Amino acid sequence: MANIIEMPKLSDTMTVGTLVKWLKKEGDVVKSGDNLAEVETDKATMELESFFDGTILKIFAEAGAQVALGEPLCAVGKPGETVEAPAGKPAAPAAAPKEESKKDTTANKAEATGQQADAAEKKQSETAKHSAAHSPAPVASAAPARASGERVKISPLAKKLAADKGVDPSTVQGSGPGGRIVRADIEAAAKNPKPAASSAKSSGPSASFSGGTVGAKGPIQDERTVTVSTMRGVIAKRLLESKTTIPHFYLDIEIDAEPLLALREQLNKGLADSGVKLSVNDFILKGSAEALRRVPDVNAAWEGTQIRYLSAAHVSFAVALPDGLITPVVRDAHDKSIFQVSAEAKSLGKLAKDKKLKPDQFTGGTFCVSNLGMMGIPKFYPIINPPNAAILGVGATVTKPVVKNGQIVVGQTLTLTLSADHRVVDGAVGAQFLAALKAVLESPALLLV
Repeated sequence: MANIIEMPKLSDTMTVGTLVKWLKKEGDVVKSGDNLAEVETDKATMELESFFDGTILKIFAEAGAQVALGEPLCAVGKPGETVEAPAGKPAAPAAAPKEESKKDTTANKAEATGQQADAAEKKQSETAKHSAAHSPAPVASAAPARASGERVKISPLAKKLAADKGVDPSTVQGSGPGGRIVRADIEAAAKNPKPAASSAKSSGPSASFSGGTVGAKGPIQDERTVTVSTMRGVIAKRLLESKTTIPHFYLDIEIDAEPLLALREQLNKGLADSGVKLSVNDFILKGSAEALRRVPDVNAAWEGTQIRYLSAAHVSFAVALPDGLITPVVRDAHDKSIFQVSAEAKSLGKLAKDKKLKPDQFTGGTFCVSNLGMMGIPKFYPIINPPNAAILGVGATVTKPVVKNGQIVVGQTLTLTLSADHRVVDGAVGAQFLAALKAVLESPALLLV
């Protein structure tokens, strides 16, 4: 009997998963542990592993589908074995029929129509080639402005050719029946790309900035709508809930960053042969764990009728992804050296970027650090990541005049912002935490013992 692989629970808050893409297809032989598909949960995109050895007999969910927990994804069994379909689904043979005649009739008709159109267009193209030697080469003409949302009429062959040659069909004027874009139009557009704006029309020098040109005309991007991903949807829901149900308050503190930067440079230079390269964020993560040891009341979570005070400092840190962010967790950071914290953070950060984090690597954090300093932001106010009672915002290191020993000198400062849940953390407790963090970061050698 075939084995049914169902949508597993890949995160603690997951209720549905989006099947991003299949890595295997029907008829492929798989072994236990092989990656079958990529599944997007509410927190990350993860790879779904096979639990059985055998052949993929049937795929029940198409790429892009949202599948509830426990719903079937595919069947794995012996070649030729009949699949016992889940409730509500008809049984399917082991291998999908290859004959085109068994496809959906409507799809066949549409495909046949497109093939006929392409065949006719190819014939037209061949005829045009004979006359091309006696005629000037066609020049692509700009398409008239189209109304927002207006469908571009283009033949299937021309559409494929446009994708291959990197031509935007919306900028091409069709010469076919009813203004339909055909192959010749795309070929002409590829040979005669739309020229840049004439320099005669510019009134003064242009300055390049972030890949664009100051004073350039036209839209900043193509207008489009994008379906909200599972991750982005959950982020929106959780942050809205956090901001509207948790009474945030904010505390700032400015620290002298020179001792930290000096020690970091000294360690990185002295240990370069060992592959050690500490970042400012590594010191912040380890410093946060030490500050939580000194002021443990911040290491807590609101649970409605009770407050849970946690014994271990599992410090998470925000990692930006193309479709949101995720917070990998350095577990027991209070018991690890700064070198261990650094190595683990780098490893987790890479796994996060590669979308290969496992659930236990991004859940269970007790305190979070969000760092925008590397992007030049001097100070910001992050939103608490429930169920944590607080989150730390780390700004950029700023070179500015400071007063030392009664003298104004050039110094380097760093602003830290604590966003705290006032149901759990009082203002005085938050201030004590920042004072403890300031103390260890301004005497960073303490983090080495």
